[in-house]
Amino acid sequence: MELNKLINNIHHEIIKGNTDINILGIDHDSRKIQQGYMFVAIKGFTVNGHKFINEAINNGAVCIIVEEDVSIEEEVTVIKVKDTVDALARISSIFYHEPSKKLNLIGVTGTNGKTTTTYLMKKILDEHKIKNAIIGTLGSIINNKMINNKNTTPDSLTLQRYLKKMVDANIEYCVMEVSSHALDLKRVKYVDYQVGIFTNLTEDHLDYHLTMENYYRSKLKLFNSTKKCNIINYDDPYGRRMLKDINNNVPIITYGLDDSCEVKAKNILFNNNGVNFLLHTPKGSIPINMKLLGKFNVYNVLAPVSCGIAFNMELSKIKKAIESFSGIKGRLELIPLKNKDFSVIIDYAHTPDGLEKVLSTIKQFAEGRLVVLFGAGGNRDREKRPLMGEIAANLADFVIVTSDNPRFEDPDKIISDILVGVKRGKAKYVAITERKEAIRYALENAKPKDTILLAGKGHETYTIIKDKVIPFDEYKIVLDILNEVD
Repeated sequence: MELNKLINNIHHEIIKGNTDINILGIDHDSRKIQQGYMFVAIKGFTVNGHKFINEAINNGAVCIIVEEDVSIEEEVTVIKVKDTVDALARISSIFYHEPSKKLNLIGVTGTNGKTTTTYLMKKILDEHKIKNAIIGTLGSIINNKMINNKNTTPDSLTLQRYLKKMVDANIEYCVMEVSSHALDLKRVKYVDYQVGIFTNLTEDHLDYHLTMENYYRSKLKLFNSTKKCNIINYDDPYGRRMLKDINNNVPIITYGLDDSCEVKAKNILFNNNGVNFLLHTPKGSIPINMKLLGKFNVYNVLAPVSCGIAFNMELSKIKKAIESFSGIKGRLELIPLKNKDFSVIIDYAHTPDGLEKVLSTIKQFAEGRLVVLFGAGGNRDREKRPLMGEIAANLADFVIVTSDNPRFEDPDKIISDILVGVKRGKAKYVAITERKEAIRYALENAKPKDTILLAGKGHETYTIIKDKVIPFDEYKIVLDILNEVD
């Protein structure tokens, strides 16, 4: 694409070179630059792309986008902008011909429930035989092929590339998780969303946002940019606040258990095999017998149901999709154990609210002791560690505190932070730093009818120690340990 077209709507200064050139590709990683490419120098948290301009030129870059003053002797075009992150988002959208405008794009944001909500929405679309794609924590699914994501929401360049693939494949709908980081860091700034879904907001990511107000404000951005409809959890305090703060002139559908909600669940009955309730919608009422467990999954169902209503989908097919959905990897996932008189469940819960919801759900059907094993991520929100410890010690019968992606922090120090809260609760506890040994301890000391919850890792098949990503698949580890014991 012509460089002039790419920078036409961006405030810029031409430092040197010719803008009447053709750009064959874009990247912000100098190692991926090829002949004829544009290199966008991004100032990241740990790496400054301006330091790699020479490498990009050596690899074939013909245009460099910068926000700092630089001295470049080579015969390349150099353009200066105020913010290269913003420029990358805008240029990427134009380079791929603004693909989000050609899709029904559904953005799901909130602290908990995003992944389950997106997959339930995909199930509803599948039931209607509508070609769709998904982007989120577990990866991106385009044309039934899974692509691993580095982040829940990819960077702007990768995201626009994915959306273009969807358009080329005649995909009609894309359901994507939209993280607060993505909204704050402009990864989705030039993306057109038809529908925004708000699940809930509880304490998380305060290492980055610093305050809940900043966290909330980042989420709010999504709902002021939608084109068709916003779907809001009315039962969440921040959801009710959003109803006042959204200044976007599109319809709003509220969901929850409150009588004033447009989409709501009534006559709820919880059991060991799922939840039964009467679903009320503007299109009528219908009984739902779902396989998912717990009250929080009722909310995870009501959100995509509301989205289906917004797109005027058939209530009978929505019901069929919900009732046939059996869950996703790492979300209340029961590991099948042969000849064992106890149960092991894996869940991604890694926030105080998430841990409380999962433990409360398991308590509804646990016959024996409830044993929880968990840790907390290093170089992340420290304030939530004692909160999680106290929740675990008040809801579980036995607590095992261990490591979970310590990164550059001392895992024993993280455990100490958690134990401050554990000691305020009533459960007995033990601290075992090495997570595999902690799992071994849980399994070897299990009593008949115990339910063991391994919390925090969920779908993840790795652990992060310093800057190394080390394979760590809890599902496989549990089975391997039990085979050794047998």
